[in-house]
Amino acid sequence: MSFPRPVGRWWQRPPWRDRLVAGGLFFLGGLIYFAGFASVTSRGDAVPLAWRLGVLVVACAGGLLRARMPPLALMIGVLALAVDIYLGLSVPIVIVLADLIFAATLYGSRLLSRIQIAIAVVIPLVTIVVTLAGTGDWRLALLFAWQVAAVPVIPVWWAMNVRNHRELAAAERHRSEQLATINELDRRGAIAAERARMARDLHDVIASHLSAIAIQSEALLSMADGDPDTVRTVVRSVRENSIQSLSEMRAMIGMLRADGGEDADPATAPARLRDLERLLESARAGGLRVELRSNLQQIEGEALDGVGETLPAAVDLAAYRIVQEALTNAVKHGAGASVAVSLDHAAGQLVIEVTNERPDRVPAGQGDQGGTGLVSMRERAETVGGTLLAGPHAGTWRVRAVLPTKGLPTGG
Repeated sequence: MSFPRPVGRWWQRPPWRDRLVAGGLFFLGGLIYFAGFASVTSRGDAVPLAWRLGVLVVACAGGLLRARMPPLALMIGVLALAVDIYLGLSVPIVIVLADLIFAATLYGSRLLSRIQIAIAVVIPLVTIVVTLAGTGDWRLALLFAWQVAAVPVIPVWWAMNVRNHRELAAAERHRSEQLATINELDRRGAIAAERARMARDLHDVIASHLSAIAIQSEALLSMADGDPDTVRTVVRSVRENSIQSLSEMRAMIGMLRADGGEDADPATAPARLRDLERLLESARAGGLRVELRSNLQQIEGEALDGVGETLPAAVDLAAYRIVQEALTNAVKHGAGASVAVSLDHAAGQLVIEVTNERPDRVPAGQGDQGGTGLVSMRERAETVGGTLLAGPHAGTWRVRAVLPTKGLPTGG
């Protein structure tokens, strides 16, 4: 399999690069011929310049195909070398042939590259044997072999180094693409799992509404002739539960439209912000020093009976899960650290901030987009129309979520 050609500027791409190289080699060879010191042997001094230039044109014509058709380009170069040896070996043809050997090793198939390496090894050995047989002088044989070997060995060695570096770079790029694909699949899996979990939570909320409707309807049937005010109160409660169930069912269907999912776990009561104290106690047991600041007990001057009772059910669930995940990350990456949890409900939005001492090394699950903890928190926030930011802040690590509370159904 041939090695992929790099893509750069126009003069770096075939065929423009090959044209520039062939033109440059022809220009250099012409200068050497006109200078009069091109011939390697004395026999070549009598060859007309026009013949020399004609052979050089043929060799450079092969250079036009050096990257696109390396075997054919090398064959043309060898043919030009054979004619040049007959006329009297000259330096320009040797230079062009060296470039064609380099290109064939770099751009050719793996088989062609191996053949080039074998030839580069065999040529010096054959040169030594032939020279020894003709002269009997081993010093002369070694010197001649050294000179001859430079033509195939140096281009092949250089090209193989370049080729190996390019193949390593291509392998690293392929590995990076695979890792990016795996991270993306992990992220999608985490999102699908989190959406399935949210859907189960909402299922439990809706089930509680429907249970209330069933109980209230049964009570209404038993008091058909009862107090009209009591009947109206029960009917009003049934209507409110029905509206809330329908609204939350629409939210659940929206989340279930996501691809993927997981096997259903046994139904359990979803945790809400009213259960936040138990979560904080669990974090303290894990070694954290947790401080809670919240105004959820007093909103716009009206005292509430319980935490989270006026929050939309989806927001209530999302807020609890975000705090839970942030505390989990704090325990995992900074045991014994101080953590500040802030819940601020005002102007139709719930602002959640979880700030902890920043670890020396940014956790993989918090510091990048590949962490499933951050993905889960962001998915929770975005599902209810909110936003979430996580990162360094004033020497600490902060998770900040803004969740809208207007226009969403409330839950109890």
